[in-house]
Amino acid sequence: MRSSRKVVVVSQHYPPDHSTTAAIMSAIAERIAQESEVMVVSGMPGSARAPAPGRPAVVEIRNWLPGKAALIKRALAEALFTGRIFFALLSRLKRGDVALTVTAPFALPYAVAAAARLKGAKSALILHDLFPDVLVMAGLLRPSSLVARAMRAINALMFRALNAVIVIGRDAEKLLLRYGGMTQDKIRFIPNWATLAPGNRPVSPDNPFRKAIAARFVVGLSGNLGFTHDPDIVFEAARLLRDEGEIHFLLSGWGIGFARLKELRATARLANVTLVDRVADSELDALLSSADVWLIPYRKDVAGVSVPSRFYNLLAAGRPVILVSEPEAEAALTVSENRLGWVVTPGRPDQLAEAIRLASRSQDAAMAERAVATARNFSPERALASYAALVRELLSNRDVERTV
Repeated sequence: MRSSRKVVVVSQHYPPDHSTTAAIMSAIAERIAQESEVMVVSGMPGSARAPAPGRPAVVEIRNWLPGKAALIKRALAEALFTGRIFFALLSRLKRGDVALTVTAPFALPYAVAAAARLKGAKSALILHDLFPDVLVMAGLLRPSSLVARAMRAINALMFRALNAVIVIGRDAEKLLLRYGGMTQDKIRFIPNWATLAPGNRPVSPDNPFRKAIAARFVVGLSGNLGFTHDPDIVFEAARLLRDEGEIHFLLSGWGIGFARLKELRATARLANVTLVDRVADSELDALLSSADVWLIPYRKDVAGVSVPSRFYNLLAAGRPVILVSEPEAEAALTVSENRLGWVVTPGRPDQLAEAIRLASRSQDAAMAERAVATARNFSPERALASYAALVRELLSNRDVERTV
């Protein structure tokens, strides 16, 4: 029997946007709508949708979406959107409702938690990135700066107001518990999932992304390269391996980090590097099947701050991973625990080059099967069932109890 209370899912990104966040938030809203009334408050043009039985209604809030590289415009746009969301929730939330949001943009959870508190609703946050830590990691803020201290103070108030915080990595808990307003019973670990069907894809010379590459071993890089990623370590590793003809780099993606790779490529046109712009969703399977190993290059101090959603699709394609991060980061733990590849110290291109050499000589044919098996553990069915269970608890009159 459906509750009289509703769930309000708040996300700037929602279909028809093709981002990972949009896909995740849409899947969560659709799953919860099977049991409860769901309203999505979206900032994506063209997302509005009338209510239908068993489907979420989508309310579109006017939003301005400048490019990620336009930092000042982007900050202004996100501030305006956050303000509009706050007032939209004040008119739509009722006592006993549940508001569920995500950290994109970073100020959005503050508005959602505040509006829910004022209206007597419950609130939950999906923590994809922890601010200001992610900005410190990217070198955009000093750890002790006034802005960083102010953000941490606001975080403490927000965590105190939230009823639940969903983390997508086990490494986030330690950082969260530093906040006085955060308690362990509020934290739920629900990892993201693979959007590709898990299954080993054999390397084929007929692959459209591999046809023009003569090298025996292809090292891939794919996805959004944001401020937390280090494109320089990838290019420097390629430079160190430029005389090893059997190894070639296939680098695809978008974002400020990919723009940096293009700059580096223009300065030093390495013969062992091929750049490919962002591919359509319909071509993603072929792209991920084209390389023998995939790179995820983070800057230092990633543990607890960010988890790469692309990681699960790389495993689903049956590919080992070379991860540049601290060993205690969530993706690094998964790689080590399941023997799925190599973990490299951030800022050490020599170590990355050596890991690539080891990967090119690896005789561990079972690594691909282990990757696929691990991807099956990160299924959408399992994750979405966990979201539905959490929402059922929040919609009840009971306080959320921690489940093991």
